[in-house]
Amino acid sequence: MITRLGNVESDESKEMALGRKGYCMKFTKMHGCGNDYIYIDGASEKISQEEKPAFVRKVSDRHFGIGGDGVIFINPSDEADFEMEMYNADGSRAEMCGNGIRCVAKFVYDKGLTDKTDISVISCGKIKYLQLFLKDNKVDTVRVNMGAPELSPAQIPVIAENGKEKIMDEPITVQGKEYKMTCVSMGNPHAVIFMDDVTNLEIEKIGPFFENHERFPNRTNTEFVKVLDRKTVQMRVWERGTGETLACGTGCCATVVSCILNGLTDDTVTVKLLGGELEITWDREADLVYMTGPATTVFDGELF
Repeated sequence: MITRLGNVESDESKEMALGRKGYCMKFTKMHGCGNDYIYIDGASEKISQEEKPAFVRKVSDRHFGIGGDGVIFINPSDEADFEMEMYNADGSRAEMCGNGIRCVAKFVYDKGLTDKTDISVISCGKIKYLQLFLKDNKVDTVRVNMGAPELSPAQIPVIAENGKEKIMDEPITVQGKEYKMTCVSMGNPHAVIFMDDVTNLEIEKIGPFFENHERFPNRTNTEFVKVLDRKTVQMRVWERGTGETLACGTGCCATVVSCILNGLTDDTVTVKLLGGELEITWDREADLVYMTGPATTVFDGELF
């Protein structure tokens, strides 16, 4: 597949987008439960750090680019098997993506960059450990050790009132309406809001106000959650820098941690998303969260 960047045909515009005049760049479009990103092998495809935000915005555009929730560069690493360098669709850097890191695992195995089925991936200085499950010698599903949930307000970060050590079931007023939130970081900030109905939620109207609320210094991802039973929840997510997505792996992890903290579910929960389902387990004795779910390749292509 050959892909042109929107309606851009001039050499000057191509040079701006790709960083080098007349250069063809290989990419792979992948998704985890519909949370889709453009994946680029950073070892062989070079873009300067200064040019990456503009490049990401251009190729993520669903009308004039490839289309996706952002771009993930897979780079060499001295500290882990690979580095995941992730950007939201608006060009901002993100710390972690649960669906994205599963697709990184599929990318590196399916393309022969590793023959290991247990790998490590570093993102923004934090290493995650992944177990790959194969079908027909291709990665089908991935289990990720997402590490310990962070509950300290200063580390999430979220502004705490009265020196609280955790933000659990705490009131927050957004657009004149009071909600109850529980805040967790899974490498990136999350505010989990429990509701009676998420299907009819006008998330595009309320999501940006949560994301940019004054209590979140680095903005936040917001999960709107309905508990169905002790083992199942339904979730919709407004992702920082992207908007509503079909799934959010770190958001599912934050949701299940919040459910357990509030006594709403068991320790292993199926999270139903617009794009599919993820299984999340919080091993509270070890204080580790595990996420298991699919990784799917959509197509390979070239940008020029």
